Amino acid sequence: MEEITVEFEEHIDSLIEKRNFLRLKQILSDMQPADIAEILDEAKDKDILVIFRLLPKELAAEVFVEFDSDKQEFLLNAFSDKELREVLDELFMDDAADIIDEMPASVAKRILKNTDANTRRMINQLLAYPDDSAGSIMTTEYIDLKRTMTVDEALDKIRRVGLDTETIYTCYVIGSRRKLFGTLSLKDLILSPKDAIVGEIMDENIVSAHTLDDKEDVAAMFDRYDMLALPVVDNEGRLVGIITVDDAIDVLQEEASEDIEKMAAILPSEKTYLKTGVFETFRSRIPWLLLLMISATFTGAIISSFEARLAQCIALVAFIPMLMGTGGNSGSQASVSVIRALSLGDIEFRDIFRVIWKELRVSLIAGIVLAIVNFAKLYLIDYLWLHTFDTGAELYEMITICITLIFVVVVAKLVGSTLPIIAEKCGLDPTVMASPLVTTILDAVSLLIYFGIASVLIL
Repeated sequence: MEEITVEFEEHIDSLIEKRNFLRLKQILSDMQPADIAEILDEAKDKDILVIFRLLPKELAAEVFVEFDSDKQEFLLNAFSDKELREVLDELFMDDAADIIDEMPASVAKRILKNTDANTRRMINQLLAYPDDSAGSIMTTEYIDLKRTMTVDEALDKIRRVGLDTETIYTCYVIGSRRKLFGTLSLKDLILSPKDAIVGEIMDENIVSAHTLDDKEDVAAMFDRYDMLALPVVDNEGRLVGIITVDDAIDVLQEEASEDIEKMAAILPSEKTYLKTGVFETFRSRIPWLLLLMISATFTGAIISSFEARLAQCIALVAFIPMLMGTGGNSGSQASVSVIRALSLGDIEFRDIFRVIWKELRVSLIAGIVLAIVNFAKLYLIDYLWLHTFDTGAELYEMITICITLIFVVVVAKLVGSTLPIIAEKCGLDPTVMASPLVTTILDAVSLLIYFGIASVLIL
């Protein structure tokens, strides 16, 4: 792909200037739609329009779908009504609905104006579903069969309508009022006798989604059941559309990006990094930065409240960053692991005590190991070499730090593992409980534990 891209970029300007459109068309015909879209993304606007018009109708539609919304809007505004209709005729309904949903009202109105009444009705039907629902990502173009059909009749229908459907590898057997009775793969059709009845060879063990199911849950079903397409039904069990695996992958990528942004305390954005403006990036980051900054002032207040006591043992102050950092890291490890398990469906709220018991054992082992290693470091380096401890209570100070370390790790892992589960139970996104929010909470908790133990043993 890299060699093709370099070759195309080296020749594109000269080919356009020389009006050698035949050679340009030959190069494009050997490339995948996604690759063409990637190359055109870096081209000048005037060149994009020239190149796009060279593409065959079907390839042009596939490339158009791969563009981001800005490029799509540019082309839509540049198209004549005839060109617009030609592209729309080659698009699947779900792709057309997604494009309209992202366009300004004036562009969307023009698109709908250039579609026929039936297409317009189906697009509006898809747009009516909530953005996070299965209905919003389904397509209405699929192959449906009758139970009374023979295999030969079913194959004839696939040949007639297959070009206009999203997939032909899974067919759906429906009855009156489009009620879904079963599914049938193309493999089963090909391998069955020509006179076999569809109703007798179909698979009645149907895995389906409802139009209002969360699209992230629906996407996870593809991984669980190894499906290429998933039927979508309404409240009465009628087949209204299907979701294909490529749309499921898009959902999973979108949700993964959103979760990563939330875990980094950034408001999610639908635009790519380079497409997002400076002030838009600033707006997505500043709310969390303000919240975390204000919440972090509590740690300062805790330190201030123990300031008089700390003056008696200055050596303890030097180890505050280490304890806070270890607590934050321990909590982040637990929260990320639990959030991942929640997203995969490995754990639910009812498993919270099993999670607590596991993290308790892990944290105790980790805390003890860290405490032993830390004690050796404190004695060999801080006491014997650097002479950090010179108050006459060196042993108590080192024991205080090590005991605090054990308690901090235990509490951090328990907090980090339970908060995401509780958040999901309360209807919140568990990813907001990842670092840095957990880290900020645990900073304050670590200080309280540290100064509490120090007050008992030293201060």
